[in-house]
Amino acid sequence: MTSNGAGFQPVERTRVELYPAGVQPDRWQPGDFLLTRGDSVTAALIRFGQRLRIHGEDRRYTCWNHAALVVGADGLLVEALGAGVQVSPASKYHGRAYHLVRIRADEQDRREVAEFGQWAVQQHCRYGFATIASVALTLLTGAKFSFFIEGQLICSGLVARAQERTGVLFSRDPAHMSPADLAKYYRVEEALVR
Repeated sequence: MTSNGAGFQPVERTRVELYPAGVQPDRWQPGDFLLTRGDSVTAALIRFGQRLRIHGEDRRYTCWNHAALVVGADGLLVEALGAGVQVSPASKYHGRAYHLVRIRADEQDRREVAEFGQWAVQQHCRYGFATIASVALTLLTGAKFSFFIEGQLICSGLVARAQERTGVLFSRDPAHMSPADLAKYYRVEEALVR
């Protein structure tokens, strides 16, 4: 497998399930997360930016532009959106295809992942526009310098920081991980989207 600059090896301890538009899982488990893609201008810009950094075989991971964390057995999600970190029902994605990444973790780790998501909501974490600027600077210049503002998160950074509670170690700063980085790490293949 080629490197996307993140330098990490994919995790072997997950199961990935594809849900086409109109289909939802029978069971949700806190700690899991979903990857999806939208058709907005922002979504297209995120995918474009990922493709600037990720080349070769790993480009297959760049089709996603959003990640959301499962925090409730009823399909309750926590996600970082333009309005900040907020709680959403999974049913909001009913009309869109997505991949559900089912992590393998014990109940204590899953509880900690969900608690981190809820903590981010309770702290009124804002969307990480500074993080996006840092990622863009890295993409445009190749600089290794990165920055973010404490209390601000991007969608995939929220998921990556939550997954650290399961013992996962990323070689890229979790706050700066993109949906493509998550897809690569957890082996969510683009071909499954179609």
